[in-house]
Amino acid sequence: MVAARITVNGKEEPIAPVAPHTTVLDFLRERGLTGTKEGCAEGECGACSVLVARPGVNKPTDWVAVNACLVPVAALDGQEVVTSEGLATAAEPGTPAVLHPVQEEMAVRGGSQCGYCTPGFVCSMAAEYYRPDRCAHADPGAGAADGTDAEHGPNGFDLHALSGNLCRCTGYRPIRDAAFAVGAPTDDDPLARRREQAPPAPVATEYTQDDRVFLRKDTLAETLRLLRERPDAVVVAGSTDWGVEVNIRSRRADCVVAVDRLPELRALRVESDRIEIGAALTLTEIERRLDGTVPLLAELFPQFASRLIRNGATLGGNLGTGSPIGDSPPVLLALEASVVLADADGEREVPLADYFTGYRRSVRRPGELIRAVRVPLPLSPVTAFHKIAKRRFDDISSVAVAFALDIEEGTVRKARIGLGGVAATPVRALATEAALEGRPWSAATAEAAARVLRGEGTPMDDHRASSLYRSAMLGQSLLKLYAQTTEAVPS
Repeated sequence: MVAARITVNGKEEPIAPVAPHTTVLDFLRERGLTGTKEGCAEGECGACSVLVARPGVNKPTDWVAVNACLVPVAALDGQEVVTSEGLATAAEPGTPAVLHPVQEEMAVRGGSQCGYCTPGFVCSMAAEYYRPDRCAHADPGAGAADGTDAEHGPNGFDLHALSGNLCRCTGYRPIRDAAFAVGAPTDDDPLARRREQAPPAPVATEYTQDDRVFLRKDTLAETLRLLRERPDAVVVAGSTDWGVEVNIRSRRADCVVAVDRLPELRALRVESDRIEIGAALTLTEIERRLDGTVPLLAELFPQFASRLIRNGATLGGNLGTGSPIGDSPPVLLALEASVVLADADGEREVPLADYFTGYRRSVRRPGELIRAVRVPLPLSPVTAFHKIAKRRFDDISSVAVAFALDIEEGTVRKARIGLGGVAATPVRALATEAALEGRPWSAATAEAAARVLRGEGTPMDDHRASSLYRSAMLGQSLLKLYAQTTEAVPS
């Protein structure tokens, strides 16, 4: 087994002798790359943002921004990382570095004061700068410059790329101004040219230090045999959940197994009767590959944490944790999705409605992995995802409600409703579905079904919301759906 190595700002170096749980953030800072900061250690502030070369959607390689505070450095064995220090370039050897265009715009437009958050903003901004399908509006007057779309600039810059970055002193207007001022990469930009080449291939990893081991196998079959031998192993993909456990709760594992680069978990297939989504595809990859073909998922993605998190988080991880407040389960329940579970003996398919058995518990057996999520076709034409939280973006739901309705000639023929945050598990609102099906899509039906929906689940009081508030929001969400659809659907 080749010693674990990582390429940082073009220079390859060994990962050893750090502990297997050491994050990319700590690894970089110990090597003097202190532009990468620790703010929250939970993936919520973006001060630790760095760029990683990943398989591209529109080009061979994408530069993807991730939270360095969450990812174990061993997970990037054989991979390429660029920090804020690596963005600036020298015109000739021995000459002073020239600021990267995003750094230049942040400087001249007053986007930095104390500077603590600035390197993270710069890395997230650089990822959007290098997004291959970013392009200026055909009409130079369109976009945020004239107020028609406050979240997209005339240069095609999507401000959601910065949704995971927080600034506490500058204010966001000059940062937005800098984002909307950057142009397109030049032909001689080395990071732009790098996109035309294949990303680093996944490498098998067996990194051991202090009697703890981080493992990555080449194939799903090898991984499943390993999990049979090591049922105590912690399985990680984007580490957006496990990284928090390591940082905040000081969790450690004797064996961590990475599955994020397994080819068998990274396919996306659209067939005549279903869509199969690999469990290790990141949410960003799913969003860009589906490109709106599943409207309910398209509505979910911008509300799921931040772009930094979505660049690492996976559907397999979100379902695997079994959390009752995960944002994807309500949507997948409304879509009547199923999960494909695999172990060393074979596979089985389980409807998601039967998957959860209790708080953070499921039917998944020791040694089993979620290989894929299957969404049946055709899709219901009337869908909506309502996330009730204290912040518009990058927050944990108090309540999440997903709707998928078939309405024909003014009558509800089929209703599927997924709920999160109102019980020990994500649940289907079966009583409300029954109250809708076969009835006219009218104000009276919506009001009657909303009263039923308020009684679904067993909402509790906690620091995010009271049980009464959660119940009220359930009913209100159905009334909102009716109000949103009555213009398009006759009552």
